[in-house]
Amino acid sequence: MRKSGFFIAISFAVLLLASCKKEEAAPVVPTVVTNTVNSLPADTIVGLVNGRPVGAGKYAFYSLESNTSIASADSNSKKWDIGFRGTTIITNGGNSGPGSGGGFTYVGTFDELKTISADSIFKVDNAPSSYAISAGWYSYNQPVNLITPVPGKVLVIRTASGKFAKLEILNYYKGGVTPAASASEADKLSKQRYYTFKFTYQSNGSKNF
Repeated sequence: MRKSGFFIAISFAVLLLASCKKEEAAPVVPTVVTNTVNSLPADTIVGLVNGRPVGAGKYAFYSLESNTSIASADSNSKKWDIGFRGTTIITNGGNSGPGSGGGFTYVGTFDELKTISADSIFKVDNAPSSYAISAGWYSYNQPVNLITPVPGKVLVIRTASGKFAKLEILNYYKGGVTPAASASEADKLSKQRYYTFKFTYQSNGSKNF
């Protein structure tokens, strides 16, 4: 009887230990993640033509799902979700890419956008006549030649795979600092077209942040 009780106790201890290990091996993975991207180069200026700044004409592609830059060689793939070239922003859908991407501009604060409403209309790119994300996200001060994001404009993005993210552009200049109005034109041109933005990505496919 004593031997039988001993084996029962050992078996119970083994089962308890295995149960604890199983619980420890299954951590809860969050589906909503917020990241900040600093000074992403977006077709930075390489020279002047007739006094106007020009870049190389290439988009900077970015994956919101993996939080990584995507090479231009993969521009015709579903690896990227959003692209930047100067002040033009594209999504991976319509005639900009083979994905299910699209978007619209939400008017309000980043933090207050908790759920994408069911009646929201996601536009798709039809370049060059129209884009899912319009130019209304920024303002241009012509007298001092500076571009600044408009507060209260949040970009709502449907990714290439059909999931959702919200994105706020924080700055358009290198280092996340807008040059002073009195800065030289050369300084302003050399530092522009660098995007600093934050975004929240929902990996479970829902429209809730």
